[in-house]
Amino acid sequence: MTRSTSDAEIVVGYDGSPDAAAALDWALEQARRDGRPIRLAYVFEWLTVAGWVGPGVTPGMWPDEQARQQVEELVNKAAADAAAANPELTVRGEVRDGPPALVLEESSAEAGLLVLGGRGHGGFTGLLAGSTAVSVTAHAHCPVVVVRRDTAEAARAGHITAGVDGSEPSLVALGFAVEQAALRRVPLQVVRAWQPGREHWNLTGEQARDAALAEGRAELDEALRRWQERFPDVEISVQTATAAPAALLIDSSRQAQLVVVGTRGRGGLRGMLLGSVSQQLIQHAHCPVAVVRER
Repeated sequence: MTRSTSDAEIVVGYDGSPDAAAALDWALEQARRDGRPIRLAYVFEWLTVAGWVGPGVTPGMWPDEQARQQVEELVNKAAADAAAANPELTVRGEVRDGPPALVLEESSAEAGLLVLGGRGHGGFTGLLAGSTAVSVTAHAHCPVVVVRRDTAEAARAGHITAGVDGSEPSLVALGFAVEQAALRRVPLQVVRAWQPGREHWNLTGEQARDAALAEGRAELDEALRRWQERFPDVEISVQTATAAPAALLIDSSRQAQLVVVGTRGRGGLRGMLLGSVSQQLIQHAHCPVAVVRER
């Protein structure tokens, strides 16, 4: 049975790379806020090509039991160091075998949150350039946060930004964003981008824009009303604009500590994870990015 995300552990995809270290730091700070345990998961993928070098493994060594022992020592040390620096938290490490994307997706079924570095090495090589990030964020059973090393500092300041388009996945993401804003005691900025569509074909450009923005704002007001009643102390602002979704969200991320989006949307956010928007966010946002998928 899948546990509630309120008490399920935070899983960190860890391979010893600088971005993985940034992801671990982010996860530790999150755990200090909500008290959840942390599990470092190293996915050990056995490869048989010449010249294979695993993270934390002596160059030139073939993947054998000694290589696996080095990996286990790497993960256990990282977990022990994190636990020693945060005695109030429970931190453990594990090494699992298999394709990284598949193993992480499986791990997410029992997790409350999955945190990944932007780029890794070994089992996470090319995390953002290839299909692994798309697969994990699209199919994980819990929210996924991607932390690039160059955005780690931004995670400690600013507001929370949520990209919303009125679709059910985006409203699930909105709920996650509100909860994070309340937990961190920071404002929430809700962003809704609009681009011309067929639904207003009979109107002029300016009329279509005004009609779409008005409809979008009405949808948002209804959704936000429920969350505002539940979290009255969260300051919420709304930004609606006729702009490309990725550009609008990336711009908002300059002053944010976290950008939150759903897995799939409609209108301006259609194909969030199957097209270029999510990739642009994960690679170019100025802060960590959370992708939330309905369980």
